[in-house]
Amino acid sequence: TDLRPLDILSEVVPAGRLARGMRVFQVQGVRGFQLAASQPRALGFPASRLFIHCDRFPEEFSIIVTLRVLSIPAKRNEYLFTLMAEESPSVLVGLRYAPDKLHFLFWSQERTGSWQTRVTFRNVSLSDNQWHTLVLAVSGQSFSLTVDCSIPKDVVVETPFPASLSVKRASFYLGNRRRRKGVFTGLLRQLVLLPGADATPRICTTMNFKVATLSVPTVLQDHPAKPASNEVLKYPYETDTKVTLGSRPPCTKQEKSQFWFNASRRGLYLCNGSTWISMLEVKQRLDYVEDYQNLVTNSETMGVEVFTIPKVGLFAATANRYTPPGSAIYKWTDGKFVPYQNIPTYQAQSWKYFTIGKKIFLAVANFEQNDRGQEFSVIYKWSHRKEKFITYQRITTHSARDWEAFVIEGEAFLAVVNHREGNNHNIDSVIYRWNPRTGLFETNQTIPTSGAYDCEFFTIGPYSFLAVANTFNGTSTKIYSHIYIWLSGSFQLFQSILTFGAADWEVFRIGDRVFLAVANSHSYDSRMPAPSNFYAINSSIYELNITAQTFVKFQDLLTYSALDWEFFSVGDDSFLVVANSFNGFTFSVNSIIYRWQGYEGFVAAHHLPTVGCRDWEAFHTAEGSYLLYSSAKEPLSKVLKLKTT
Repeated sequence: TDLRPLDILSEVVPAGRLARGMRVFQVQGVRGFQLAASQPRALGFPASRLFIHCDRFPEEFSIIVTLRVLSIPAKRNEYLFTLMAEESPSVLVGLRYAPDKLHFLFWSQERTGSWQTRVTFRNVSLSDNQWHTLVLAVSGQSFSLTVDCSIPKDVVVETPFPASLSVKRASFYLGNRRRRKGVFTGLLRQLVLLPGADATPRICTTMNFKVATLSVPTVLQDHPAKPASNEVLKYPYETDTKVTLGSRPPCTKQEKSQFWFNASRRGLYLCNGSTWISMLEVKQRLDYVEDYQNLVTNSETMGVEVFTIPKVGLFAATANRYTPPGSAIYKWTDGKFVPYQNIPTYQAQSWKYFTIGKKIFLAVANFEQNDRGQEFSVIYKWSHRKEKFITYQRITTHSARDWEAFVIEGEAFLAVVNHREGNNHNIDSVIYRWNPRTGLFETNQTIPTSGAYDCEFFTIGPYSFLAVANTFNGTSTKIYSHIYIWLSGSFQLFQSILTFGAADWEVFRIGDRVFLAVANSHSYDSRMPAPSNFYAINSSIYELNITAQTFVKFQDLLTYSALDWEFFSVGDDSFLVVANSFNGFTFSVNSIIYRWQGYEGFVAAHHLPTVGCRDWEAFHTAEGSYLLYSSAKEPLSKVLKLKTT
């Protein structure tokens, strides 16, 4: 033979005609053959088609393989190819894959007898559902394997590859050894024999080493010829591409080349391995907000939590002031929230929904003692059998205002914000760690707080943060709220920001920028003259300065006893809605939706009449996007629908 690449794969599909038991599949944008085990002989051809001028296998050569391996059982072997004599079951030359191993087989024959030699390359892990290119170089007793152009694995054996291996009346078999057992179950894209040379320098010249190409059958090439208008595609292929419906799924290397259809936004997105790229989307814009549902509640509502239980539905939990009748959980049914479950609570302030593995929890922050004089907040667990939340763990708290659930380094945590104990506002709030052995939350750390109202967990790169909104220290609301960073197994102070009766932190991202908004509720200091209005006060938005490694003030917005911020998006537009609760004269105050205007910052876009507004929640259903606000001054909350164009 001359020193040209001998394309074994192309010989099985002459003129683009697939043999029986072969299909073309496209995965991660790359095409390969999938082989069936039913007719292994159909995937063979005589060696004489490759070795035209000589019936001897080359003494020195390289084998180049591009493949995608599926996970296989620990003791199973799968053949990538074999060369076998017609009258013998022995493998003259073959390549076989086992979990974490690659075996190269060849037949040695001398006067004293014949035997098969196996050269094993260990720690070759290919079963990750990714494409890989292997180069096996053979010369005498030396065997070298290069995977994806990494550092070669070299093996020297006692028996050299034969100098004169006859291929007369022998045939190549693709993905098998002429029988059904051991058929290759993955995808093959390239299988080339290059006589007389190490192919590594020829292969490792491209940036995409995993699909580096020396010779690929036409049917697998990325850009087949465009058919004429009246001609079907010459080389049809299948793909394992899936279209996911529903809420935003993860986009990782495993989902690369998969599609997601967002029904509410009427958009089609493609995963590029890290983010969802818009392929086709009707860009919606917020036009106006309409009154959609009056949600009658058990009593005034201090907070609301909207959440989805997989395969069950969308719910809203209201934290109601009085017991009886306690707080309520509503289920979204036929486009409206309807009562689902009542839970006894004691001047509940907020709910927090979270999961740990397959367990589903809902924690309530109780502000007052129960009928027995006991003061605790409760974690409820979802019962799949009863389809209700049932009591799971009681935790002693002190006028609890808020719960925050988060995960750090694979461990689950739950933080409670304690507001005061008696008349003492300067007390500890507590962070609990989930103990998987006991199945309970246990105290992990305490953080000193002053009349705290809220805490917000967020991550920036590998770092985890917890922002605490301090409201009142016993004499003044003009106090520092703190941002903590997780270091060496606990939260440590990262930054302090002066706030005025801080009631809420809201973290959000716009592009690569990270923002933190504080809701300031009122300005009061017993040692200072009273201002003209305690409640008309700026709330502030801070932006992370990467260089300074600190949050710096970005914008002030005039608010009226602001108690909550909620960030949401419509199409490409970003919004913040504030819960204005009291202007010093009345609880009937407009809450404002601010639109992100880039250089201008947030600009008022919509004024929403509210009464004692305490909390906002944004949520989406198949029918559209909504806002839900809770009123702390009347037993009526409202669902508003975002009308788009």
